[in-house]
Amino acid sequence: MTDFELMEQLEDATLPIEAFHHEEHVRVAFLYLAKYRVLEAVDRFSTALVRFATRNGKTGLYHETITWAYMLLIRERMARAGREQTWTEFRASNPDLLDRERPILKKYYREETLSSDLARNAFVLPDRISEVASRP
Repeated sequence: MTDFELMEQLEDATLPIEAFHHEEHVRVAFLYLAKYRVLEAVDRFSTALVRFATRNGKTGLYHETITWAYMLLIRERMARAGREQTWTEFRASNPDLLDRERPILKKYYREETLSSDLARNAFVLPDRISEVASRP
């Protein structure tokens, strides 16, 4: 599926739910961030995710902290690259963002934070950042 098709099908909620896994979430977030300024990208992506979840009868699926945290990590990685990248290039240079066995957000958040209603409904700042910052 092309980048355009993936974004379009997510936005109009016609993408089959079984075709939208973690990697596709990261890919679409990257595509939004490549196209829009960060705050607009976060707003558009969040709106598309809520619409998609609602259309698929999964209204409780959207998680604001996870969405925003990944968007901000992706944006930082894009900036660090120092040049525009394709999705294929970005994916190859950032495998840790796609690792489902060792989710990157566990470096930044305690499990109880991410599982809280507060984190699901509002962006919560990382609560393990001091542990990450102190590592060599």
